[in-house]
This record gives sequence, C-alpha cells and structure tokens, in this order.
Amino acid sequence: MAQLKSIVAALLSGAAALTAPSTASADLGVVVTIKPIHSLVTRLMAGIGTPKLLVDGPASPHAFSLKPSHARAINNADVFIRVSEMVEPFTRKIVKAVPETVRVVTLEEAPGVKLLDVRTGSSFEQHTVAEDHHGASDGHIWLDPDNAKAIVAYLAELLAERSPADAAKLRLNAAQLNDDIDALAVELQESTRSIKDKPFIVFHDAYQYFGKRFGVDAVGSVTVSPEVAPGAKRLNELRAKIRALDVVCVFADPLFQPRLIAAVTEDTKTGSGTLDPTGMMLAAGKDLYFELMRGLAAGLKSCLEAHT
Repeated sequence: MAQLKSIVAALLSGAAALTAPSTASADLGVVVTIKPIHSLVTRLMAGIGTPKLLVDGPASPHAFSLKPSHARAINNADVFIRVSEMVEPFTRKIVKAVPETVRVVTLEEAPGVKLLDVRTGSSFEQHTVAEDHHGASDGHIWLDPDNAKAIVAYLAELLAERSPADAAKLRLNAAQLNDDIDALAVELQESTRSIKDKPFIVFHDAYQYFGKRFGVDAVGSVTVSPEVAPGAKRLNELRAKIRALDVVCVFADPLFQPRLIAAVTEDTKTGSGTLDPTGMMLAAGKDLYFELMRGLAAGLKSCLEAHT
C-alpha cells in the first residue's frame, strides 16, 4: 500500500509540473525589427528560443510597411525590440497601441550606447524641416562594436527579467557574444589599417559609427534617405566636392541604381562600390552581424585600395 501511495504521489507531482505556469524559454516571445539586431538577439537566445524578424529580405526599414500578421506578432510578443523611430518609422504608431503586456525596447536609449549626431553641412546632404531630424541622433548604432556589446548586455538583463528560468543561459550567451564581438573589432581594426584616412563619399550617411570606430570615415554624402534620389543641383555640388577633396571612391547602398553612381562620378577618375549597412542583401540569422561588419570592411578596401 505504501508503495502504491508513492507511485500515485509521483504521478500527481508529474501532472502538476506539466500544468504549472512556466517561466521557461518556450513562453518568451521576442520580435525584432531589423536584421543586424535580430542577429545579435538570435545569438543571445541560443538554446532558449528564436526571435521573430520583421524586416526580412531585400527591404529597407525606412520604407517598410507593417502587415496585419506583423502587427499581431508584435501584440502577442513579450518583448518588441527596435532601434529608434528614425531608423524604423513604421514603429511610431504601433508602439503607442501595443498591449501593456508587451515590453517595447528602443535601443538608442539603452545604457552604454554612444550616440552620434546626424551630420549636416556642405559635404553632407541637408535635412529639411519636414523630415524632423533637427538635433536627432544617427540611428545606425550597431555599426560600432562597442555599441553592439552595450546592446547585448542590456538585452541579456532585460530578457532575464522576463524569463528568470533562462537568466543563467542568457548571461552565458552574452559573455560569449561579447568575446566574439571583441575579436571581430580587433580583426576589423587590422583589416582597415591600409585604408585609413582615404577620402570617400557615400550616398546615404549611414556609416559614421563604423567610420569613427575604425578611422575610415566618409567625407560627405549624396542624399539624406536611401529612398530619395539626389537632384541635379546636388549632383553638381558633389562632383565639385569629389574634385576638391580628391575623393577616391563613391559608395552606394543596395537600393541605388548604378546610373546614380555614374551621374556622381561623371568626368572624374573616382571609383565606385556598394555598401550594405543593414544586411539587406544578406540572409538573416545568427551570423549576419559578423558578415555585415566584415562586408563593410571588405567593400571599402576593395575600392579604396584599387583606386589609390
């Protein structure tokens, strides 16, 4: 009889365990806006769960439109992660309407993230009042490895609060990811050594975090937004700037047509290339952030070394 009672007690205990509320990873729903951040979060959540990505494929976060399925995913999430309203303008309305159960995370506000101002001036395309970017920060924060580490540290603790059962694993993953980012920064510092201080222009000023970190900063930009083609006046200004600064290369984003590059470099000996600051042309996943950063260094080197 005692043995029978023991068996029944064990079965009841097992049933209770199956029906009890859980704080385990299966219940942790995370939605991320863009590929570089999704890549970091995917590594952070390794062995715990998989975050959902919104802006997938060859799409720009600046021109992205939410579908009803995207809105449902955000509303059902525990945590919704974006960079800023400037980087992902499609989030402005949705974050005001999400249920209170959804923790909205804006990474440009994360502790430890160092922000740079949006650049203006004769070499950089002027922002209009309508764009409402006056005094705004440049949102491409992930392109500085130090910012990436700050983002990982912040998200590890935030997700640990939401899922205490996974806290140890999250912190272990964060420590490993921190080491990997440090190693990447050393690699990039070495690989860009030969192209430091070589003048180049970008179509969209998305690279100053990378440039200032590794000493390969652009001297000007063609347009404010990758979705807006430059006018004739702006092209003439840039051609003059190319000659005055002995610009070695002009770099486009993947969205720009080759004819725009040709228009800017017309009657000059300046080379051209393409840079991808958001991983638009890369497959989403845990390795994307590292592929993106190495791709920027390789893209810069390929043109700048070939034309000097």
